[in-house]
Amino acid sequence: MMRSESPVPQTVPDEDEFRASVHAGLRQQPKTIPPKFFYDAHGSHLFDLICTTPEYYPTRTETGILKRYGAEIVELIGTSCALIELGSGSAIKTPLLLQHLADNAVYVPIDICESNLLQSTQRLQAMFPALHMRPLCVDYTRIPLHTLKRLSDRRQVFFFPGSTIGNYTPEDAVQLLKQFAEMVDRNGALLIGVDCKKAPEILNAAYNDAQGYTAAFNLNLLTRMQRELDAQLDANHFAHYAFYNAALGRIEMHLVSQCDQVIRLGKESFPLDEGETIHTENSYKYTAHEFQQLARAAGWHLKTTWSDHGGLFNMHYLSLSTTEPRHLARRMR
Repeated sequence: MMRSESPVPQTVPDEDEFRASVHAGLRQQPKTIPPKFFYDAHGSHLFDLICTTPEYYPTRTETGILKRYGAEIVELIGTSCALIELGSGSAIKTPLLLQHLADNAVYVPIDICESNLLQSTQRLQAMFPALHMRPLCVDYTRIPLHTLKRLSDRRQVFFFPGSTIGNYTPEDAVQLLKQFAEMVDRNGALLIGVDCKKAPEILNAAYNDAQGYTAAFNLNLLTRMQRELDAQLDANHFAHYAFYNAALGRIEMHLVSQCDQVIRLGKESFPLDEGETIHTENSYKYTAHEFQQLARAAGWHLKTTWSDHGGLFNMHYLSLSTTEPRHLARRMR
């Protein structure tokens, strides 16, 4: 029997928030727009395509870790837990954990794109008809504390894959991890994917795929501004630019103005010089030790780390408790 429910209605980024964020970002120097606005329906589709490219290693590497260690991971987090996926998107990797959960477990996918959320939940429910699913349409950084409490009384385990934590500055990442710690019960846990530092040529290729999907994903932000905000601009006068900033340990993504031009939004005008950029995303990379320090600053304790054989990507299991047995880190062989 199908057991999923309609998404619990919550506040998601709407046109007013989108407009206010774009206004505020374009007033800054350098100009910037938050990356969460990439993910309209078309942006989500483009991201799925990015994940299939040979250059973009994170998805297939994290998938490999979950395939090899999925049963072991679920044994640690609890087969009857409430698995809460933050920014679930298409939830392509999630079945690798769901297949090991008990029928009395609860799966809570959280995403801001309702159409994507409904589609992925329906697909997963068909795969696991006995599993109780509670999709939640909300910005995962704005979940009211009482919402998770009433979704399930089981042990809460946040699942935050895809190295999304890398989109935040280290300072903001600590604050977000602190927020997660406040949202779960004291016996709660966090399973988080983190991209590792590696050769710049590997990183640069991953964000500049030959098929051009990442470029289209970046430029779609401008198209969305035109469609939803009636922004007056010519997307053809911008180009995608992504590079690894070794000094800061992060990939940066920008939209580069190809000429002197003006973006008009409402009553405001925002001039851009040729070569000026709109900074759209960061993706910080961390060694295992660097991320452990980050997590500890937010009140989390590292229990176990799983990694691929090439050391490209880590999956960390964190707990708020200091008494939980510590397991030795393992690597794929």
